[in-house]
Amino acid sequence: MSEQLPNGFWAQAAADPERTVLITPEGEEWSAGRLHADVNRLVHGLRAAGMEEGDVFAVVLPNGVEFLTAYLAASQAGFYLVPVNHHLVGPEIAWIVSDSGAKVLIAHERFAEAATAAADEAGLPASHRYAVGAVAGFHPYDRLLDGRPATPPEGRTLGWVMNYTSGTTGRPRGIRRPLPGKLPEETYLGGFLAIFGIRPSDGNVHLVCSPLYHTAVLQFAGAALHIGHPLVLMDRWTPQEMLRLIDDHACTHTHMVPTQFHRLLALPQETKDAYDVSSMRHAIHGAAPCPDHVKRAMIDWWGTCVEEYYAASEGGGAFATAEDWLKKPGTVGKAWPISELAVFDDDGNRLPPGELGTVYLKMNTGGFSYHKDEGKTKKNRIGDFFTVGDLGLIDEDGYLFLRDRKIDMIISGGVNIYPAEIESALLTHPAVADAAAFGIPHADWGEEVKAVVEPAEGFVAGDALAAEILHHCERRLAGFKRPKSVDFIEAMPRDPNGKLYKRRLRDPYWEGRERAM
Repeated sequence: MSEQLPNGFWAQAAADPERTVLITPEGEEWSAGRLHADVNRLVHGLRAAGMEEGDVFAVVLPNGVEFLTAYLAASQAGFYLVPVNHHLVGPEIAWIVSDSGAKVLIAHERFAEAATAAADEAGLPASHRYAVGAVAGFHPYDRLLDGRPATPPEGRTLGWVMNYTSGTTGRPRGIRRPLPGKLPEETYLGGFLAIFGIRPSDGNVHLVCSPLYHTAVLQFAGAALHIGHPLVLMDRWTPQEMLRLIDDHACTHTHMVPTQFHRLLALPQETKDAYDVSSMRHAIHGAAPCPDHVKRAMIDWWGTCVEEYYAASEGGGAFATAEDWLKKPGTVGKAWPISELAVFDDDGNRLPPGELGTVYLKMNTGGFSYHKDEGKTKKNRIGDFFTVGDLGLIDEDGYLFLRDRKIDMIISGGVNIYPAEIESALLTHPAVADAAAFGIPHADWGEEVKAVVEPAEGFVAGDALAAEILHHCERRLAGFKRPKSVDFIEAMPRDPNGKLYKRRLRDPYWEGRERAM
């Protein structure tokens, strides 16, 4: 590209249809013109299926061309796209399909069983079920595209993604924003990346290394596409394959989670040395706390491209460069230019710098509501600020430091204990591939600290390893913070974005009892 491309994928595709914009997980290159044609065909196909402006369709798809086609189609036809976590089971997917009011479901044959159960339970007619690959009772996805014109549809207007919250407590709810009623090109759809210093420029390549159903992953990928950066898609993430793709395609930016850092660092040194990652300019991580020693090791390896953000699907956030973090270790950064941060106590009073409380966020670019849940929309708000329940403090320079989610905090003998600190200590042991800490019932203290560990390859779970890990913690944690026991698990219940479903670990210990918070 000798000059900056026009705003938005559709204008770029018209200006330079031969430009490569997408490399699939199988290594196939897609041109802007080819993708644009499929996007237009899908809009015509969805309209033929009865969809109108403001309507919803849902997808249960892996990372691939079809996911990006659905995203671009929704956002030029005034539809709401609901990306569904394909790790959910049938009833969970059915809830989202029904609650969202989706008129059409597009699923991949890899998720046939769950998608079929969901469509049946949601009462979706067979005429509005489409599958990539073969799924009994679903029409072929190609039927939506075949015979449809490749020309842009009439009445183009900007649509949105309606993500559903993760649902770690209660039913997940859709985050719905009002449609702006504008042409897609009238909104600068790549502006989000400017927060992180990523702008339209030659040589940028975005690596998609986590599932696109995740809010941030799709937002980063979509914004990159709209400012002219080709996407390299991964379907099933492995650390060595990520290094290979960065090396092969000179990838410059990506969205990551700390679990991926931990597994990259666990590779043999000769494997790390075999790949050139010097092209990376922005390895931006979020979604879960990153232990300090992991962050430092990644900066030592990849340099100052390792950057961090804190945000919620509802909107708003903070950002820290590597230099910010090295200056103030543990920070997740300062508020985005389009966002505000505040810390309030339990009575709704705004706290001064340095005092611990509940973190609240506010987006200055517009609000949101939870779909069909006015109670949740109004709950956990103070004015225009909202919270997702994280605890933290803001220092005198405006940097945010998180402690934990309020629901995850352990209260033992009246003392507040923060699991993230314990988990960080556990992860410094070479036998620990992944770890979680949480409170379990104790007759005298109320709660005691339990550790659950996923052993690293080559280590055997058992009493001897548990004793070794507890001894390891003695040298790193004060007595009241140390786990009193260790249980082992074959695989930690994380989704591919790194989010830990801690409730699944904790709840069995509390069966028949009620936590105080």
